[in-house]
This record gives sequence, structure tokens and C-alpha cells, in this order.
Amino acid sequence: MNKQDIKKVVLAYSGGLDTSIIIPWLKENYNNCEVIAVSGNVGQASELEGLEEKAIKTGASKIYIEDLTKEFLEDYVFPCVQAGAKYEDYLLGTAFARPPIAKRIAEIAVAEGADAICHGCTGKGNDQVRFELAIKAFAPDMPIIAPWREWDIKSREEEIEYAEAHNVPLKINRETNYSKDKNIWHLSHEGLDLEDPMNEPLYNKEGFLEMGVSPEMAPDKPTYVKIHFEKGIATAIDGKEMGSVELVEALNKLGGENGIGLLDIVENRLVGMKCRGVYETPGGAILYKAHDVLETICLDKETAHYKQLVAQKLGEIVYNAQWYSPLTEAILAFVKKTQETVTGDVTLKLYKGNMINAGVSSPYSLYDPEIATFDEDNVYNQADSAGFINLYGLPIKVYAKMKAKNNLK
Repeated sequence: MNKQDIKKVVLAYSGGLDTSIIIPWLKENYNNCEVIAVSGNVGQASELEGLEEKAIKTGASKIYIEDLTKEFLEDYVFPCVQAGAKYEDYLLGTAFARPPIAKRIAEIAVAEGADAICHGCTGKGNDQVRFELAIKAFAPDMPIIAPWREWDIKSREEEIEYAEAHNVPLKINRETNYSKDKNIWHLSHEGLDLEDPMNEPLYNKEGFLEMGVSPEMAPDKPTYVKIHFEKGIATAIDGKEMGSVELVEALNKLGGENGIGLLDIVENRLVGMKCRGVYETPGGAILYKAHDVLETICLDKETAHYKQLVAQKLGEIVYNAQWYSPLTEAILAFVKKTQETVTGDVTLKLYKGNMINAGVSSPYSLYDPEIATFDEDNVYNQADSAGFINLYGLPIKVYAKMKAKNNLK
């Protein structure tokens, strides 16, 4: 990539510290190129306030603010809830969001005739891979600029100094500059005191948690919620039909109020290091739990057990930036087939960070009380189990006799 050929750059723009200083940096280092900012709205709420004014003021020629929230939930999040996909207990909030954002950025860059796409991801993080692999899927020949691989800035402290020197307005300061990522599904916290795994997160400090409260600050009275699923997709809460965005927002409120969905984890990053993060996923945690409960009565044993293996693999490849891959397509096709009978209602009791199963029903339930009962029944002959055990245990019996014959321990 010859810098002299770069006249127009499309920037993945969040308005956070990294991307805020990238606009003046691009103009300084790439021949005063035109910078078009693109922000993907995936439900980050107040973070979008004043974004257009800020982008233009810091040097962008224009900004696209694309509402991707519905697409984000329905095309990326919900299929993985159906799958039960997680990564080391992390509910993939950032990993879900990057593919639809990068896809739209690539589409706009192509439409604008841009010479390059720029992102603000660091060279230590997962997001650089997620953005760039998604860009390759929709603009395979587009050059990519990653300032963290080029500039002399080495820390967030130096980023703040650069911003102050270039009159870039910031919403953070040196004392509160946790690295955060927020969308409708989650909020992540990294950096500062969290870099030492011995430090307990400041859950009860005002302003730390943004999507809810800590379990100890939650009400002393439990909250019951009933969620209806159609083919593995949540469609109603307490009998009220809702669209995807409204439903997740409602569950975020219920979960947040009851201290649900907090995760403190040292995870294994794609780039090879361990990193500590604290996550808030109140509504998401409820959906995963409720869906899992419903599957216990709707899926047969072999499908359920095999699906757990598939879920782990899907969680890994989504985390590792492989959303736009043949394997992801194939796994999601398998998952969709398994969900044909995952329809029904799940009631959960939310209490101080806990989600307790309080009832589940489905027209497709495989649970038969007449067979499962410990009382007298007319459908299960207990004497049949003797023959089953003899046949099932035959390999063990043969192996034991061989050992005895050969004096093996």
C-alpha cells in the first residue's frame, strides 16, 4: 500500500478514545486524505449521542450511523443462543457485534470508492482479526490501515495526551478510562485495576456497572419471568409478544435489576495471551438459561449431547473471527434443524444473581410422566432392564474374564 495513493479512507468509528484520535492522525499521516466515518449502531445507546458533531469537528468529511441492532440480534446473536454457543463462559457480546459492523463498513467503502478501510483495534486484541476477516469477506482486495501497528503511541495514557494536544473531546479521563465495549447485548470492562486478577471488581462502586446492580444490591424479593420460544427463538415475555430489540431490552432491565449476568473471567485470547475481563450480559444470560432449560425436554439425548460439542466449536470459531466461513454456515444449518421442536414456555426465578428454573412446558416435550414416575405404572416393565444390563455390560464381562484368565491386574 503506497500512502500517496490513499485519497479516501473509510474509518470504523465508535467515537471512543482510539477512533477519535485516528481521524486527525490519518489526515496527518496520509496526505490530508478524506476520512469518512462509519458507526454501526448495535444498541450502544448514549454512546451515539453527539457522534456526528464530534466526527465532523475532528476532521471527518461525513459520517454514516447505521442502525444494525435488529440485524445484530436476529442474524448473529439469536442463532448462537439456539446453538448454546459460548466461549469459556463468555457470551460473545463483542465477537457477535464485529461481523455485522465490519460487513456494513466494507459495503460503504466499496460504494464510496474508498482507497482503504481503517480500524482502531490494537495489535494485542481479538477485534483486529474480527474486523479484518469480515472485511476480506466483503471487500477482499481493500487495503486496511491499522494505526496501532504504525504509530508511536504505546498506551492509553499517550492516546489521551494526543487527544488533548489535538483538541479531541473525550468522555473519559485518566482515572476512569476502563477499556469498554457496549452494545444491546453486553458491556465489557478491561484495564486499570482489573489487570491484576487478585483485584475484586468494584461492582458496588457508583458508575462501574452500567446495565444493572451487583447481586448484593439486588432486591430481597425474587422476580419471576416467563419466556416463550418458537423454534428456539424467544418471542414473548410474560405473554406479551415482542420484537427482538424490545425483548432483549426488557430482559436487560429485569436481569440488571436482579444482579443477573455478571462474569469475571481470565480468557484465552485469539492472539495467544490471557486477558481479564468483566462482562455484564443480563438479558443474554437469561436467554441462554431459559433456552437451555427448554431443550432439556425438547431434544433427545443423542442430539442434545452432540449439540453440546457443536456449541463449543461454534463458540470458538465465532470468538476467533470465523463468522463468515463455510464451517459456521454448516453448523448453523445443523442447529436450525435441531430447533424445529424447541417451542414452549420457561419460567425462571431471578434472585440476587441467580436464575432458578421455576417451570417448563412444550407441546413437543419428550418428558413422559407416566414413564418417569416412581409410582406404579403400566407402560414400563422393570424386568426388561435385566436383559438390557446383561447385553450392555457384556464387553465389561468379557474383558474381566480375559484379565482373570491371564492373571492381569
